[in-house]
Amino acid sequence: MFAFKDPWVLVFILLIPFLILFGRRSNKDSSFLFSSEELVKDLKATMRSRLTKFLIFFRALALTLMLLALARPQAVLEGTKTVSEGVDIVLALDTSTSMLGEDFRVGNKRLNRFDVVRDVVKEFIKKRIDDRIGMVAFAARAYTVCPLTTDYAWLTENLDRVRVGMIEDATAIGSAIASSLNRLRTSKTKSRLVILLTDGINNAGNISPLVAAEAAKALKVKIYAIGVGTKGLVPYPVKDIYGRTVYQNIPIDIDEESLKRIADATGGRFYRATDTETLRKIYDEIDRLEKSNIEHLGYREYSERFVYFLIPGLAILLIEIFLSNTLLLKVP
Repeated sequence: MFAFKDPWVLVFILLIPFLILFGRRSNKDSSFLFSSEELVKDLKATMRSRLTKFLIFFRALALTLMLLALARPQAVLEGTKTVSEGVDIVLALDTSTSMLGEDFRVGNKRLNRFDVVRDVVKEFIKKRIDDRIGMVAFAARAYTVCPLTTDYAWLTENLDRVRVGMIEDATAIGSAIASSLNRLRTSKTKSRLVILLTDGINNAGNISPLVAAEAAKALKVKIYAIGVGTKGLVPYPVKDIYGRTVYQNIPIDIDEESLKRIADATGGRFYRATDTETLRKIYDEIDRLEKSNIEHLGYREYSERFVYFLIPGLAILLIEIFLSNTLLLKVP
């Protein structure tokens, strides 16, 4: 492929015909005075005299080649045809205090639900390439942690700042969905989705989760709902009277039925994760399911070709100067 880096320079080539016309008009023939026309009437124009009139075309051709060189012609050495997979995603994360329940294990170490979720979400973010990802955290209300972005480093930094207890405690699933939809409302991508992760039952907010799901359906946004953690008694860290961390088994329940209905209403899926590996597999499956191919061309390396015009231009200019001062020299 061939292209000019500065094509606007080529406009000056249009002026060259006017320069030729002006040069030919101003280039008057040399003349001698003779006492009688009879002395020269039988003389014919020589080849040298004819060629002298065409010297200006040498100058015009040299100028044209130099302008072409100035426009910086370039050849593409390496062209790539790539297929990117762009999806707009909002990650809605439950930050209610029940997420501190420690029923997950990594190796022999027991971890709370939120820490495990955060690590798995980071892995999910790293695997996406051309997607815009936003994040919403919710408890008694929902707030936007990060708008849609492709700056995954900044997104991960914002995720690290999210803490359980940042918002008053409760679980507003409907508000979380509504806030996520607000992030996706102006999105123009073909595939848009919300990955909703919670370990509780909707008990706060003014928006019903099912009503919010209908709004998602109207906006053609899929919701993948993940119920995280075990049901029933869960070991929960508390401080005793001496300030030491001790564990109490507290009951935590998940409204699986509502989460299924939310996912089904939007064409998404409901998942249940009771351990770290299952949670990781769920995000991997969503990663495989939600891909939208966008084909585009990218060119990475160019080779300058101006010398192929500049050198011939200079050569023709030198020839024109040489001829006009030697073989085709005009006598005043």
